[in-house]
Amino acid sequence: MVSSAGGASSAVDAIGATSVSRHAAEDIVASLTTLSPPQEDDATDPAAKVLQNEVDKEDVGSTPLRKREKNIWIVVRAFTPAWFTINMGTGIVSILLHNLPYNGIWLYWISVILFGLNLVLFVLFTFISALRYFVYPGLFLTMIRHPAVPLLLGAFPIALCTIIEMIVLVCVPAWGEWAVTLAWALWWIDVAISIVISYVIPFIIMHVHHVELATLSATWLLPVAAAIVASAIGAIVAGALENEQHALWTLITSYFLWGTAMPLSFTCLVIYFQRLSMHSLPPPEAIVSMFLPVAPLGQGGFAIIQLGKVAAEVFPKTGTLGKMGIHSGEILYVVGWIVGFTMWANGLAWVFFALASISRRRFPFNIGWWGFTFPLGVWAGATIAIGQEMPSRFFNVLGTIAAIIVMLLWIVVALGTIRKVIDGKIFTAPDFEQWKKEKRRTLESA
Repeated sequence: MVSSAGGASSAVDAIGATSVSRHAAEDIVASLTTLSPPQEDDATDPAAKVLQNEVDKEDVGSTPLRKREKNIWIVVRAFTPAWFTINMGTGIVSILLHNLPYNGIWLYWISVILFGLNLVLFVLFTFISALRYFVYPGLFLTMIRHPAVPLLLGAFPIALCTIIEMIVLVCVPAWGEWAVTLAWALWWIDVAISIVISYVIPFIIMHVHHVELATLSATWLLPVAAAIVASAIGAIVAGALENEQHALWTLITSYFLWGTAMPLSFTCLVIYFQRLSMHSLPPPEAIVSMFLPVAPLGQGGFAIIQLGKVAAEVFPKTGTLGKMGIHSGEILYVVGWIVGFTMWANGLAWVFFALASISRRRFPFNIGWWGFTFPLGVWAGATIAIGQEMPSRFFNVLGTIAAIIVMLLWIVVALGTIRKVIDGKIFTAPDFEQWKKEKRRTLESA
């Protein structure tokens, strides 16, 4: 994979539904981004105070959780899609450990343990997210209309993709055909979710909000990246399917996903490069988002290489594009490797930009630090894929070094997240604050 953009914890001013200031938008990026509740205006009218007190019963609050009652509902209220970036990072580490060129049985079992951890976290996070929107009616629609939070929805299908790939890599060899069917079914579900998010979320942002170039953030890449990751996993799943027609249609769908998402990601990259050139680097709390452009390039490069590899096997068996007597699958394999290598090289440039950016300033820990792991992880995966296909010891060694760095980063970020969870400072959500304001206005109008 590599399979497998993107979460948060600094202050963010309240954001209107139709406009975004430069500083507010850039602060939100920290949630890969940082999600911190804005301050409320004091109500001076007694009646207004009564209404505000009624709404404040459901307030997340701006004080640390350690100073408040340890209430599970505080976690539920503040559980934004940014938390699925933890699954993205954990999933890509488990995949890298499994696919390392220089591997061992002990690394295999560590990858299996991380796969199990990722699966448990994904189920838990999905349950908490569903509970959040069930308990607070209207919060989902408010979240969708928020100028930044819905961009993080792309983390959900990407997280699911990391689980699907590990099912193919670990469960299929152990349990056989039914595991292939499970992976295939989950992949189709992921495809549907990815397409909806890739198309709908960017349109909502364009239609509902007035976005200026200075406010553009790298999180715009997350919804689009979901389809790119799905295309890469589609190639993995197609290679495991025994039914040739099923493999063919999975492969064609994966090419469609790659074709619909990569041009959009290139468009976003060009605009984001212009934004950086004209308006400088993101603020310190959002500087980690500089790594996000690496994700679609690394994963897209891996995807097109893997698609060509599987096409070379499937197309001759099904007679696809073979009427002229040419070896269409082999052509796609060679072209895919060239395109994938080019995208990998472009990703290396963004890795340099990101490293140069974080080396120039200190930046606070927030859930956005998970933006380190997945982009660098998929780039490392693409490096390993290039080395295996050439084959090349240089790329195998480089991919191994990059993978080790990603694993060490995962340990650092995981420990930092646990510490922030314990003190409660990581549980904040601007979409809940916006929902609370809308509820207050409804009560006042009544």
